[in-house]
Amino acid sequence: MDIHALHRQGITISEIARRTGHDRKTIRSYLRGDREPGVRKPAVPDAFGPFTDYVTARLIEDPHLWAVTLLDELRPLGFEGSYQSLTRQIRDRSLRPACQACAHVTKRPNAVIEHPPGEE
Repeated sequence: MDIHALHRQGITISEIARRTGHDRKTIRSYLRGDREPGVRKPAVPDAFGPFTDYVTARLIEDPHLWAVTLLDELRPLGFEGSYQSLTRQIRDRSLRPACQACAHVTKRPNAVIEHPPGEE
């Protein structure tokens, strides 16, 4: 149901809140444009945001760049996250471009060598 349409019809904010099941302050912020229905405000600010452009540029420059090397470059720039958080951000934001030279590697057949455990 469109909150703006209800408000244009002259229905009070309190009545809109009762009909929709939202708090009056929430309805008021929707009407002012401070918030958007269905979009939650992040609980904490994005700590990786300031480093996204740098990481993207470095990975475009060298798609095979190790994350540990990238982490060593980001530390002096102020990145305080762990190795795991860095790799998660790279993965979740799809920052590492696909390497065309390596694309065929995953399509080749793999050999499975049977051997008893511990005797490799």
